[in-house]
Amino acid sequence: MSDNQLFIKLKEEAKLQTAVVILNYNGKNWLAKFLPSVLRYTKNALIVVADNGSTDDSIAFVQQHFPSIYLIRSDKNWGFAEGYNKALEKLQNKFNLTYYVLLNSDVEVSENWLPPLVKVLASDEKIAACQPKIKAYADKTKFEYAGAGGGFIDFLGYPYCRGRIFDTLETDNGQYDDTVPVFWASGACLAIKAQNFHAVGGFDGDFFAHMEEIDLCWRLKSQGFAIYYCGKSTIYHVGGGTLQTNSPKKSMLNFRNSLVMLLKNLPTAKLLPILFVRMLLDGLAALHLLTKGHFWGISVVLQAHFYLYANLFELWEKRQKTQKIGTKLTQFAEKEISQKSIVWQYFVQKKKYYQNEPQNKN
Repeated sequence: MSDNQLFIKLKEEAKLQTAVVILNYNGKNWLAKFLPSVLRYTKNALIVVADNGSTDDSIAFVQQHFPSIYLIRSDKNWGFAEGYNKALEKLQNKFNLTYYVLLNSDVEVSENWLPPLVKVLASDEKIAACQPKIKAYADKTKFEYAGAGGGFIDFLGYPYCRGRIFDTLETDNGQYDDTVPVFWASGACLAIKAQNFHAVGGFDGDFFAHMEEIDLCWRLKSQGFAIYYCGKSTIYHVGGGTLQTNSPKKSMLNFRNSLVMLLKNLPTAKLLPILFVRMLLDGLAALHLLTKGHFWGISVVLQAHFYLYANLFELWEKRQKTQKIGTKLTQFAEKEISQKSIVWQYFVQKKKYYQNEPQNKN
């Protein structure tokens, strides 16, 4: 079945509101492993593989083994952020969808995973995005690093989750089976209203990968929208499917993108003091990486910092645009930013679990 025939068939059979979009780059093995669960447990949604310029035979594999899946092709690897921007723009031009669910290729979904997410989005016009409970594929009793039980951030810009603070993962004992507002929702499985995604310009494509979903959620919250976690939906994430956990490139992107996110989104009065402290702490983090045998730690921090210096004027223009379309960090957004340092609590006070220090008791 050609792409055009599949498109016509889908348009005739259903007025689809939701698309589950899986970005793929040389991930044939992940697609073979996890697409069956997506097809088995996903109803009333368009399933899309957005290929990001793969050089393996991912496209031919999907066409042969999963002919009901709609394919979008890009000419090169644009990264997670811009790859999704381009794919969703093409998708929206054809289908005029209401909801997107951005799903990593290294994810196994479970029965009835999608309806609770859509229900949360549909329940309130102010809810822009939500995520499910994210557990580890390798140990399904544990929460998984990339999102766990919903994401938060402290005043210095360090992200953490219910169920995961830095590298400490909690066992799922039903403690996060609720549905609650959070600060950010994970890019491993991000359900978002199409209108909201496009209205704020989607992801920042220059991020390439990592932190782009937090930046997007921050911009949405600065416009007065809410981000939610839905504990009635569960997925299982492998993690590190594209960039390995200890990859120098991954670390550099995390350092760099975190600073760029702060530069774009912080209110003016807090911008310079927080950036100064963060850059000092980045230096300490580099030394910490050295103690763990990662001798590239200093190099990646320097790369991240020099990126800021070298692109300051362009980044300042981004900040002005972000501040203009938002409300300069409304109280709605600020009340969910922890005013306690998660670094201090974790490394000095040894508070390793979210429940030791609930987010809203500042």
